[in-house]
Amino acid sequence: MVVVSGKIRKLLIDGGVATAEDWSIAKERGGHLLENLISSGTITADSLLEALGRGANLPPVDLLRVTPDPSALERIDGDACTQNLILPISLNGDVLTIAVSDPFDVLLKDDLRRRTGCQIQQVLSHPSDILQAIDGAFNAGSRQVEDLLEEVAGETGIEVAVQEELDDIDISAASGDDAPAVKLINLILMRALKQKASDIHIEPLDRGIVVRFRVDGALREAMTPPKALLSALTSRLKILAQLDIAERFTPQDGKFQIRYEGRQIDFRLSILPVVGGEKAVMRILDTGSMSMRLDQMGYEDRALSHIEKAVESPHGMVLITGPTGSGKSTTLYSCVQRVASPEINVTTVEDPVEYRMNGINQVSVNPKRGMTFAGALRSILRQDPDVVLLGEIRDKETADIAVKAALTGHLVLSTLHTNDAASTITRLVDMGIDPFMVSSSLLCVGAQRLGRRLCDSCRVEVDLPEKQLLNVGFKESELGQHQLFGPDLAGCSRCNSGYRGRFAILETLYFNDDLRRLVIDGAPVHDIKRAAVDGGMISLRRVALKNAMRGVTSLEEVLRVTMGDE
Repeated sequence: MVVVSGKIRKLLIDGGVATAEDWSIAKERGGHLLENLISSGTITADSLLEALGRGANLPPVDLLRVTPDPSALERIDGDACTQNLILPISLNGDVLTIAVSDPFDVLLKDDLRRRTGCQIQQVLSHPSDILQAIDGAFNAGSRQVEDLLEEVAGETGIEVAVQEELDDIDISAASGDDAPAVKLINLILMRALKQKASDIHIEPLDRGIVVRFRVDGALREAMTPPKALLSALTSRLKILAQLDIAERFTPQDGKFQIRYEGRQIDFRLSILPVVGGEKAVMRILDTGSMSMRLDQMGYEDRALSHIEKAVESPHGMVLITGPTGSGKSTTLYSCVQRVASPEINVTTVEDPVEYRMNGINQVSVNPKRGMTFAGALRSILRQDPDVVLLGEIRDKETADIAVKAALTGHLVLSTLHTNDAASTITRLVDMGIDPFMVSSSLLCVGAQRLGRRLCDSCRVEVDLPEKQLLNVGFKESELGQHQLFGPDLAGCSRCNSGYRGRFAILETLYFNDDLRRLVIDGAPVHDIKRAAVDGGMISLRRVALKNAMRGVTSLEEVLRVTMGDE
């Protein structure tokens, strides 16, 4: 029960608004005294507000016409507001404005000052209006979540579990399945999987939250939950990934698993403190997408033959380069599946292990425990491996060990972050690897990108000026020979964006004697690339253009994902 200060009683009785008997009767009824006086008709809400305002010298506020500032609401939780019959409505610097029904409660004001770390500025409002505003401010999130859930009442559910040593532990009951945050996280995960998203972004805004899915390489807005749910959503994700829910000012990384439609799906979670709260990003690792063979990846015939020839070699190094999210891991896993057999010992070193493969020894890097790429690779070489998959070459030490392994009878598969295949050579040399060692160990370097595939159901024909086509890389002999297509920006029921799915764009630099001689002589990148093109290499831009000529993608997508050839 909210305690009403004696000063209010004196103001009402001395002002003739109520009598001592009226006060005693209202007190005997229990509950909130002022609400009892108003509901019994003894006083009116306006007369109460007028008397309190005059006595406390405070302005009245109509909360039904005020939208509370989300940053102010974050300072005091809903339970405390209901218990004390208060509502924070604005925050200006370190001054927090709070609507109160009892302006004479000095202890409450001091407590709020300590709890919020702000100077407290009070305004008056009716008790009933404060309760109604509290419900609207703090419970609107639950109602919006319920509305979202009703929209997808027919969608199948997911079973969420924590990953601990790859064993699924069902924690749904312990976390409270009925909580709005739990339901909303499940809904977000479910919709992301149905839309075949690769990443989920949960971002705080000034007055809300935006949830975006990366589908086919492009971000799409999925929903905008209320800002009041941000803390609960990030806490739920931290619980799933076994992170510290009390830590809100330090980046955290974790992982968890879910079971959806009979298959296990991994999520890598990253929490980053930003202005307005914490941003959460989840990378979706669906093992179902890793069952592709090299000949199902859609590579050009020449690139495919280079990769297949390289991975079937008894020793040497094969590198796949490109930015994050360009499909390098998928290509490497497909290479491993190509060579894996009971007669071959295949071992991987990854950070982290993204997909589990049967019959493959997989090592997860853990620098905190002394398990680095270089350290793990040294140990692996004492395990009699035939093929080593190294998740990434990050430093000179790792590069040096990998090159020496490739020169001593092992097939080494790895990735590197470079813009194209030719740049990989200078990158290794810059790391401190001798050019002779680079030329002797490398078999093939592939630079990869992922382009969006046009939706077959709604793509539209486009006609572009010949000058524009020549500028982007078309040859004169190709002009007028192919019908080009573009996306229907409105999309259709199958795609919603004009694109549906992605395809791989791969250029391969396969080493021959001429290229090895250039590397040993320290030739610049453009000379190495020119020699590779003269030897038949199809560049990233040309591969993308070939797909545009086939109607697979648009010219806009070609320009988005590839650089022009010099």
